[in-house]
Amino acid sequence: MPTCLVTGGAGFLGSHLCDELLRRGHRVICVDNLETGSLKNIEHIRVPEFAFLQLDIVEPFFVEEQVDFVYHLASPASPIDYLRLPLHTLKVGSYGTHHALGLAKKHRARFLTASTSEVYGDPKVHPQSEDYWGHVNPIGPRGVYDEAKRYAEALTMAYHNQQGVDTSMIRIFNTYGPRMRPFDGRAIPTFMRQALQDQPITVFGDGSQTRSFCYVDDLIRGMIALAESGRHEPCNIGNPDEFTLLELANAVIDVTGSKSEIIFELLPTDDPQQRRPDISRAKEWLDWTPQVSLREGLQKTLDGAGRDGLIGRAR
Repeated sequence: MPTCLVTGGAGFLGSHLCDELLRRGHRVICVDNLETGSLKNIEHIRVPEFAFLQLDIVEPFFVEEQVDFVYHLASPASPIDYLRLPLHTLKVGSYGTHHALGLAKKHRARFLTASTSEVYGDPKVHPQSEDYWGHVNPIGPRGVYDEAKRYAEALTMAYHNQQGVDTSMIRIFNTYGPRMRPFDGRAIPTFMRQALQDQPITVFGDGSQTRSFCYVDDLIRGMIALAESGRHEPCNIGNPDEFTLLELANAVIDVTGSKSEIIFELLPTDDPQQRRPDISRAKEWLDWTPQVSLREGLQKTLDGAGRDGLIGRAR
C-alpha cells in the first residue's frame, strides 16, 4: 500500500485529494497548520489508513514511516488569505517547499508541487502554455503569491537537477467545488453565497475579463495522473472552456434560482484580463481532459455543499 503525504491536506483541494487517494487504496498522511484549512474538511475520514498531523511546514518536520509520494499543496491561495498573510505565503513557498522536498529526498519519494496559473501573471499570450514565461508584477498586491509559486517551481527543479529528486509540477487553473470557503474572495464561492441570499452579485470591472473553471474532481484526477506519470516539467491542469465573469454570474443566478441583480465594482490591481490553459501537455502526457461542464459543476457544488455550506460565516 503506497503512502502519500499531503501538505495542506485539510484545505479545499487537499481534502479532496486525500479522499481520492484513500479511495484508490493509498495510505494518507495529512499535514496542515489549519491557518486556511479546516478540520471540517476531513472530519468525515474515519479509517486507519489516514493520519492527521497539525504542524506548520515552514519549520522542519520529519515522518518516520516510509513515504512514497509527497503532494505539496500547502499555501494560502485566495487573495484574502495571501494579502492577510503575505510573509507566511512567501515562507511557505520557500522554506515550506524546501522542507517538503527534503522529506521527499530522504524517503526517495515522488514529489509534486502545486503551482498555479498565477505564475503567468496578466498574460500577454492567450491561451497560456507551459513554455510561456508570464508577465508578473513582483511588487504588486498579488506578488507575494505569484512569486512564492514561481520560486517553488525553481526550487523544485533545482532539487531535481542537483539532488536527483523525482519531481513534478502542476500549474492549477481556477478550480471550484464543495468545501470552498464562502468568504475566500474568489469568484464562484462569492457569487454563490450572494446568489443564495438574493444579495447583489458583485462583478469587478465590466465583467468582460475571462476565466476558465475546472471542477475539483477533474482537477484531482489530473493531479494524481501527473504525480504518477514520471514527468518533471510543469503541466497545466484546468478547463480550457472560457467564460467571462458576467457569464459566470448569470450561470450562478440560473443554477441557484436566485433573484439577485448584478452590480459592478472597481477592478482590483493586477487582476488578469484573460486566463485559459493550453492543456496540450496534459492530453499528450496524461491522456487527461476535463469532463464536467461549468453548469454541471455548479450544480454539483450546490448539491455537495448545501445552502448553509455555501453561505457560511465571515471569518
